[in-house]
Amino acid sequence: MTELIVSYSILGAMLVMMALGIVFSAMMPVTDRWSKRYFIILFSLLFMISVACFLATLFWNDPQMAEAERIVYFFEGIFLSSLMVMPTVFLLHSCGEKLNNSLLLKIAAALLGVYYVMFIAGQFTNVLYYVTPDNHYFRGPLFAVWLSPLVAVLILNIAALIKRRGKLSKRYFFALLVYLLPMTVSLSFHMFFEAEVYVVFCMVLFAIIMFGLILADNMDQFMRQQREISKQKASINVLEMRPHFIYNTMMSIYYLCKQDSDKAQQVTLDFTSYLRKNFTAIASGDVIPFTDELEHTRAYLAVEQAQHEDRLFVEFDTPHTLFRLPPLTLQPLVENAVKHGMDPDGDPLHISVKTRLTKEGSEITVENDGAGFDHPDDNEPHIALNNIRQRLETMCGGKITISPREGGGTSVKLTIPASADLSD
Repeated sequence: MTELIVSYSILGAMLVMMALGIVFSAMMPVTDRWSKRYFIILFSLLFMISVACFLATLFWNDPQMAEAERIVYFFEGIFLSSLMVMPTVFLLHSCGEKLNNSLLLKIAAALLGVYYVMFIAGQFTNVLYYVTPDNHYFRGPLFAVWLSPLVAVLILNIAALIKRRGKLSKRYFFALLVYLLPMTVSLSFHMFFEAEVYVVFCMVLFAIIMFGLILADNMDQFMRQQREISKQKASINVLEMRPHFIYNTMMSIYYLCKQDSDKAQQVTLDFTSYLRKNFTAIASGDVIPFTDELEHTRAYLAVEQAQHEDRLFVEFDTPHTLFRLPPLTLQPLVENAVKHGMDPDGDPLHISVKTRLTKEGSEITVENDGAGFDHPDDNEPHIALNNIRQRLETMCGGKITISPREGGGTSVKLTIPASADLSD
């Protein structure tokens, strides 16, 4: 009785796990379509094997269910053999090999053919297994021989996996190895000892581990894609520099050449530095030192102050600089503050840029006392801020918060996690 309770508990857990595996495989957005189909089929096969084991246990020793028991064992043999070739298909697909021309798949198919010939012949004899009229299951003298082609397929898969390890990522290699080795050992054990429920449980458990490792690898690929998208958006930001800002700067330099040649030279130098930093951001594939972004921001503000003399005042309080952040993070924030805070008919605009080290990591605060940019009819600043927010999250796990400034204006705060606090 105790053994039956344990068996039912294990089988119930397997059915729930496989049902969840099917649903999870179908709903996960990061896996590609082929991988979705593969894991849905894999978990469906394991689910059907678990159902067969559950029914076999349910019908066990019930004389009236002898014929049903034979049918259950027949389908269990079909599902089990189908499961053996699944790692072969996954390995070949992951290595970019065509299934139609694969010698590995042809050998595996030949071994399965031997298994099916013995399986069908065994339905008319007692050499593999048989169920007595009073519903008692017994192994035949060739039971181990019957399962040997399946074990051979698994061993073949392990050898093929080792041979192709250079074509796979380390996580894919380890995932397949974790699945194949215990599966081979457990099925070899089942050839000589009665432990069907525990063997299937091991198959289910290691299939889930394999799925988890493959999913983790897919998540890493997804995050790399998101970082690449963020870099592309940064490049777009560079190419979408405000035309009127460039035009006004060039016109200012033109007039300054006659009025104040020294100042014209300085504005030209600052504008060149600003452009250089913008185009350097295109080539940047990762986070950059804060000092680089600060230099970029200073160059931009120097150009703006030359155009808005006595109308724009900037204060820097940045004692903490030993951290990294995505390129084009601070400078667009300050540019937004100037663009949407400057009022030609109002008071001068004051902007402050501050940094400090906190328990959470590095903190940057950009404040202005202007009108702000939270206008319902102006989506441009919000698009820029959303772009910065996404790049912060994907590239360094940072975040951005926006709030009204006490006394008027806007306060924008960036938080960079401690893991990004690196020296230049």
